[in-house]
Amino acid sequence: MPHNRFFAGLLVLALTVGCKAQISPSSGLTPTLIRRIDIMVRARYDLPPDATLSLGLRKPSSFADYDTLPITISDGGTSQIVNFLISHDNTKLVHLDTMNLSNDPAADINVAGRPIRGNPAAKVTVINFDDLECPFCARMNHELFPATLEHYQNQVRLIYMDYPLTQLHPWALHAAVDANCLAALNGDAYWDYVDYVHSHDGEITGQNLNLQKSFAALDRLASGEGSIYKLDQSRLDACIAKQDETGIKAEMKEGETLGIEGTPFLFVNGERIDGAVPQDQLWTVINRALRAVGEQPPAEPPAANTQQPATTGENAGSGKKAGP
Repeated sequence: MPHNRFFAGLLVLALTVGCKAQISPSSGLTPTLIRRIDIMVRARYDLPPDATLSLGLRKPSSFADYDTLPITISDGGTSQIVNFLISHDNTKLVHLDTMNLSNDPAADINVAGRPIRGNPAAKVTVINFDDLECPFCARMNHELFPATLEHYQNQVRLIYMDYPLTQLHPWALHAAVDANCLAALNGDAYWDYVDYVHSHDGEITGQNLNLQKSFAALDRLASGEGSIYKLDQSRLDACIAKQDETGIKAEMKEGETLGIEGTPFLFVNGERIDGAVPQDQLWTVINRALRAVGEQPPAEPPAANTQQPATTGENAGSGKKAGP
């Protein structure tokens, strides 16, 4: 993300940085409110994950019912103080526009009934809006998420939501329906199906690009998972045959409300991450979320001596919606 987008968003500044909150104890705000301010400022102005936010001392302002709240935004050796206004009742934060601190849709994503990887009782939740035909999602599924769950152990849980980019990926919606048929019966069967589809997309697409053959392959895989896990096969096969897209489209609608335009798109306890980010950036965000809930992140593993090859072509970014 270009570093000039934040100050373009604020309209009056010339510095853009990311978001690692270091909060002054003199701010006079509760930890919950501090976390909400940190998340919403970062989301509103597209701050990259590795910047630092530091809240200063809350002071009276010349505006009725509002105090001044200075926030220092830093990136390496560069920093700038941005003065926000915060309402006396702690429900609004203002800088040229108003952020409603009492209503954050990203904090209320409906994950009821979704399969979970990691500790179901973890205080930090990584929600991934996923497309089963997206190569960038597949890369995160195979590499980044397993390493993340291993690193954080019982401190983090991972949940997938469906956001198939139907204009780009013709069988992604069908795959999501089949996956959810499994999820309704067994979470482990769901995850096995997701893992297989993400690692065999070329096999499912096929050389002839025959969409009906892709659908049939997805259905066979889902039905096969039912046999492996000894599920109610008649119920599973009926669900696969019905191809009810209602639940998937409800999640897609929720994603649109949240401003999602491509996959993968993550939320870590409400903090947004757009695209297939490197491991260190995801872990920076998770560490911040852990500290916000009073938990200490694990020690970082020693750096490897091997040099990673440059990422080019398809793997360089995230999948995006097709144009209108």
